[in-house]
Amino acid sequence: MQEFDVLIIGGSYAGLSAAMSLGRARRRTLILDTGWPCNRQTPHSHNFLTQDGAMPAALRTQAIEQVLHYPTIELRADEALSAVPTEGGFLIQTAAGTSIKAQKVVLATGIVDLLPALPGFAECWGISVLHCPYCHGYEVADQRLGVLGNGDMGFDFARLIHNWSRQLTLFTNGPATLTHEQQATLARHGIALVETAISGLTHEQGQLRAVQLADGTSQPLDAVFARVPFQLPGTLAQQLGCALTEMGYVQVDDFQRTSVPGVFAAGDNTTPMRALAAAVAAGSKAGALINKELIEERFR
Repeated sequence: MQEFDVLIIGGSYAGLSAAMSLGRARRRTLILDTGWPCNRQTPHSHNFLTQDGAMPAALRTQAIEQVLHYPTIELRADEALSAVPTEGGFLIQTAAGTSIKAQKVVLATGIVDLLPALPGFAECWGISVLHCPYCHGYEVADQRLGVLGNGDMGFDFARLIHNWSRQLTLFTNGPATLTHEQQATLARHGIALVETAISGLTHEQGQLRAVQLADGTSQPLDAVFARVPFQLPGTLAQQLGCALTEMGYVQVDDFQRTSVPGVFAAGDNTTPMRALAAAVAAGSKAGALINKELIEERFR
């Protein structure tokens, strides 16, 4: 049985940021990571002060180097399979067969994007099929853009993306469920509406060239913005009894505390605000609050 003050499950930006706070607080901390970040295909990261335009993999490499500078931090390539509360903390079993006991747990697992089964979509995801205009909108501004969506979500997303380009088409991938008023508003702003089903995306190494439609036609495009459903990786949050939001995220308070005392969560698994800067901020906050809790529990 290996014991730590804190176990961080997930070694991307939120997890590493939490680890840095804990390392500086001299807490014995273990990070478990599978090495499969959700932005693994994204060539450049943006909207992160001092690191705008950096490669995500390079940022993570630098972060790991800096975090492991603190001698109480350990990083392992392993996966947490089960987690249960136990006396004085939590007991975690890993894929490598290791049993770990920790007083506090941080769920920084990110999310799993459930991509539609459209040829070319997965290959373009994070490169030219994009989820966030604040992360990627500037780089495709004034280009031929598409939005994949329908109903209120499609209308709101098209209205948002219109700020970056007037060459915009909303693809509903089937009959539109927008109201007549919404359709009239889109038309008034020059946003085209295509209801024909999509059969696939033509691309070159992830760079979108055109949207292929089921009627045999195609529409040349430079990028598409899409919001896809997601799920939490594994069932650790459920095993621990953490409450989830209506959208399916791990529910946390302003200090990244879940509904289970001693369990914190940070990063993409807690918020639709999927941004590197937000993940780093949440992780740093979680680490500081965990250290505060440990002090209060021990200093009696």
